[in-house]
Amino acid sequence: MRQPDSTVRTSGKPGRDCPLCPRLVQFREQARTRQPDWFNAPVASFGPVDARVLIVGLAPGLQGANRTGRPFTGDYAGVLLYETLIAFGFARGTYEARPDDGLILIDARITNAVRCVPPDNKPTGKEISTCRNFLQETIAEMGSLAAIMALGRIAHDSVVTALGAKRSSAPFGHGAQSRIGPLTLFDSYHCSRYNTNTGVLTPAMFQAVFRALRAHLD
Repeated sequence: MRQPDSTVRTSGKPGRDCPLCPRLVQFREQARTRQPDWFNAPVASFGPVDARVLIVGLAPGLQGANRTGRPFTGDYAGVLLYETLIAFGFARGTYEARPDDGLILIDARITNAVRCVPPDNKPTGKEISTCRNFLQETIAEMGSLAAIMALGRIAHDSVVTALGAKRSSAPFGHGAQSRIGPLTLFDSYHCSRYNTNTGVLTPAMFQAVFRALRAHLD
């Protein structure tokens, strides 16, 4: 059911009609006109709030989370991500690229640096900065949080800033680890189709980061 005022924000969550980024609002409205049966709204975090791990992506994919309403669900990036989560015990079930597939996250939560789909999958610096408040609230509400995995440089930079650290103190690099206060930040190249098709990121490279994350928690 739609909220009486769908612009209202709750903890860590923009309202369905969040007005904060005019360009994204316009793009969202255009998408609603073209595909009225799609989710077409800010995508909430997925997974338990008491998880020790938060995985941060860039933004919802146009035909992925923007269509289905669940992070990394419905496009290629989700296939590698969820298969890897299952392999390392961070998820249970079968990923079927739809939000009602019954997949459950275990000790992990997934969110995005930007909650609304941007044109060409490229949010502006202002949009990233504006949406960072929601990322900060998401981090703050996770009382058991021990580690964050950033998928890509933009997610990494936004996490570092959200945690109040200088970017120079935690440079991005695939497989890099940075200690920021009580948290450890793990970096991976984004699991996009482009990165995997071009060999920038292989499944083995992605698994290596998750192996390090699992070892850190255990």
